[in-house]
Amino acid sequence: MESLTPMDTYAHYLPNFLFILLRAGIVLMLVPFFGSASFPPQFRIGVAVAISLVLTPVVEFRLVEASISATVMREVLFGLIFGLVARFIFYAVDMAGQIMSSVTGLSMATAFDPEIGPSTEVSRLYGIIATLIFLAMDAHHDLIAVFVKSYEWLPAGSLNVETLVSLSVSFTSKIFVVALKLSAPIVIIMLVVNILLGFIYKAAPQMNIFFVGQPVYIFIGFLTMLVFLPVFVYLIQGYFGSMKDDIGRVILLMKR
Repeated sequence: MESLTPMDTYAHYLPNFLFILLRAGIVLMLVPFFGSASFPPQFRIGVAVAISLVLTPVVEFRLVEASISATVMREVLFGLIFGLVARFIFYAVDMAGQIMSSVTGLSMATAFDPEIGPSTEVSRLYGIIATLIFLAMDAHHDLIAVFVKSYEWLPAGSLNVETLVSLSVSFTSKIFVVALKLSAPIVIIMLVVNILLGFIYKAAPQMNIFFVGQPVYIFIGFLTMLVFLPVFVYLIQGYFGSMKDDIGRVILLMKR
């Protein structure tokens, strides 16, 4: 029996390594924390390579030459869906911050967020709080565990492209639902404040309601955000706690 040389062994594992690196690289570019613009790219590449090296001996790919391009496309789509599902909470937090800024009159204070783009300071504040909760709950470790498990649930090239549209629509709508839940206390209270200011204006039409109302909006907005901060933390913890199961269900739904 002819023995394999080290070069033959490397050549045997090279396709495995490249396809694992493709999936790992796309996922790490999109998932929270690892995909952050402030996260050093060199470290991100190192993590992707390290995960690929560890998984290469235990993940088996059966590819034919004609299916390589289709497999690459499916791996790219898998990484995009994985990143969307993992990041949807942060998108919802940013949207909730935008809504809260609009109803409290703080939308004029905008800044550039490297993660999302132009954003309000309220969105950035809530985004920082969400990131700290994410790290405190070790959710980034859960993401790595789910990614490793994904090769058992969804081998390379077995992604069902037909389910991607429905999954994308489902999680896009979920972003709006979560954003409304997070911003609901401030929206409701500011609606009550607007109604009360309307009564005051009717009672005293000579009053300049804009100059009176703007400080009231800001004060009540900050007070409401402070009071309902524990509720925000509780909701975010619940979403992060179920994120691992959500991603697992999505991966199983994508299986052909």
